[in-house]
Amino acid sequence: MKTIKLNGQPRTDLGKKNSKVLRKQELIPCILYGNKAENKNFVLVEKELKELVYTPFSYIVEIAIEGKLHTCILKDIQFHPVTDKILHIDFLNVDENKPVAIEIPVKITGHSEGVKQGGKLHILNRKIKVSALLKDLPDELPVDITNLQLGKSISVGDLSFDKLNILTPKLNIICSVKVTRAAMGAAATAEENK
Repeated sequence: MKTIKLNGQPRTDLGKKNSKVLRKQELIPCILYGNKAENKNFVLVEKELKELVYTPFSYIVEIAIEGKLHTCILKDIQFHPVTDKILHIDFLNVDENKPVAIEIPVKITGHSEGVKQGGKLHILNRKIKVSALLKDLPDELPVDITNLQLGKSISVGDLSFDKLNILTPKLNIICSVKVTRAAMGAAATAEENK
């Protein structure tokens, strides 16, 4: 899995008032917690977060705070309800010897038989939550749709990956091929020509 390195500055003044002052300076208040480590409040420069926040990918994050490197994952982001600016970020400490739960993007591969027959591919879930050791986490999860027929779907329960434990419920549908009017017209024409 890809890694992003960030430099954090410790934060001692907490509270709403101080957070507003930081945001005006284009600094984002953050917290790092979990894995039996002491909680750390710190700030990150807003423009350095674009690659981490505004992307479909998931990353392992290495944050340097006061010369110490912390390996973590992005746990939660709070956005302003009107401006969509980042208000606060939570990071979760991870241990490379313990499994971590994280959402990984799905990569659709192949050309569906149902689409070739005039159906339309609908992607319903673009990420799957999995649990694995850091070294076993892939950048993306391939889902082959080559044999997907008209009116059929692929659910999470149909998938399996080496060294990954899938946490997303098995009934969640990843993608399906819907029957379109064009496909129904083609099928009716084929029936008439028999």
